[in-house]
Amino acid sequence: MEVIETVAQMQQRAEALRMAGHVLSLVPTMGFLHEGHLELMRVARKHSDRVIISIFVNPIQFGPTEDYDAYPRDTEGDLEKARRVGVDVVFLPREQEMYPTGFQTEVRVKEVTQHLCGLSRPGHFEGVTTVVAKLFHMTKPHLAVFGQKDYQQLTVISRMVKDLSMDIRVLGVPTVRDPDGLAMSSRNKYLTTDERVSALSLKKSLNLAEEMFKKGEGSAPGIKRAITDLIESHPHTEIDYISICDPVTLEEVKRLGDENLVALAVRVGKTRLIDNCLLRVKQ
Repeated sequence: MEVIETVAQMQQRAEALRMAGHVLSLVPTMGFLHEGHLELMRVARKHSDRVIISIFVNPIQFGPTEDYDAYPRDTEGDLEKARRVGVDVVFLPREQEMYPTGFQTEVRVKEVTQHLCGLSRPGHFEGVTTVVAKLFHMTKPHLAVFGQKDYQQLTVISRMVKDLSMDIRVLGVPTVRDPDGLAMSSRNKYLTTDERVSALSLKKSLNLAEEMFKKGEGSAPGIKRAITDLIESHPHTEIDYISICDPVTLEEVKRLGDENLVALAVRVGKTRLIDNCLLRVKQ
């Protein structure tokens, strides 16, 4: 497994691999790898013969009061996990490599960033699309793999790739969960034992939404009220948003259609967690 720290070296290596006829995949990460990340790498391996991952805690996607400095990091552990899962190249740039002195360019996707996390985290998605666009240029992948746990991020990146005619296939992978149902996240380590119990209310509320939908409930406000009551019945929880929306545009709906996205963001203690599910009419 190669570890590359500079943009110039990464671009040269990616170009050499492409010229040799290899199909390249990229899994962008911010490190502190867990089983969810490793599943993305396994999926990437199935669709390519050279797997590249990036490990970079991206400062420009964090707001001024968010947890950039405290975000968990474990570079040595990450490299060992990547090696075990069969990653070929780890791109491990420093901040100065990604954002050299005088950097002033931003990539912005307009409409789909104006919902869900885009409302409560202004500037977040501009940071995401800018760093991902840069990573695409640096690693030159044929395929990029993202988790569906951050459904809006997957939507935004897919939109950027389509709008800018990037010759990259974007693949979403279903959310990986712990045995108790909690969606895997690097931030789960912040949770106390009691808070983790309350955090399970996110998955329970998604299960409730699925049950109501299967029984014929078509009112989005009705399902949102039920979800709200369930989450708020647990201690340590503070709802950021509950959205039932169109899975393509992310615009809120009042009546459920054949396919609907239920997306949640909830603070449990000091930890902000997200989760989602799709409600689909079975064909």
